[in-house]
Amino acid sequence: MEHVVDVRRKSDRILFCKLVVGSKIFNLVSMYVPQMGLDEDIKRVFWEDLDTVIESIPQNEEIFVGGDFNGHIGRKGDGYEKVHGGFGYGDRNNGGVSILNFAVAYELSVVNSYFRKKEEHLVTFKSGNTRIQIDYFLVRANSRRLCKDCKLIPSECLATQHRLLAMDVAIRSSIRRKRRVRVSKVKWWNLTIENATKLAEKIKMEGKWIVEGDANKM
Repeated sequence: MEHVVDVRRKSDRILFCKLVVGSKIFNLVSMYVPQMGLDEDIKRVFWEDLDTVIESIPQNEEIFVGGDFNGHIGRKGDGYEKVHGGFGYGDRNNGGVSILNFAVAYELSVVNSYFRKKEEHLVTFKSGNTRIQIDYFLVRANSRRLCKDCKLIPSECLATQHRLLAMDVAIRSSIRRKRRVRVSKVKWWNLTIENATKLAEKIKMEGKWIVEGDANKM
């Protein structure tokens, strides 16, 4: 049913592939935003590369963007209600503003923020006393209904600091049903003696019939 049709590495920080499931095409983008403190030119090049990838995807195809965004979108939408569901964590910073502006530009939703979770299940990165949310999933706003949940799996770690973020997606594949050929039924139960006599008279009136000889040979 499903198969990957294309895998590309846009840069050291962006991996892009297409996945076909039934009649639907899903574009999966895994990325890692440059961390705070790096040169602004590095950040600018990254966002330009990500723009190129997103703009290359047709509007009728699904988009799933996930990874380490190195930014804090904050607890509430506060001006970004179209892309922020209101269930974030921590205080927004400049990196979070970049994420939300990117989401607005391409009509994407930050899936994490649309599911109410315990505070412990909002933290995607832990190191000593540092507890922050920097890993997110983004999808097209009109496809958000496909996302049934977005959650952390605390027992699994991708590294010593990052925590595994998972998203449940419901995909309905179109099933082609075979066309049924309708066969007319003969209502033998209506063939009473009276109806049989009427039917015989009607058949005789249809034309001149040969009534003599062997019926099998005729």
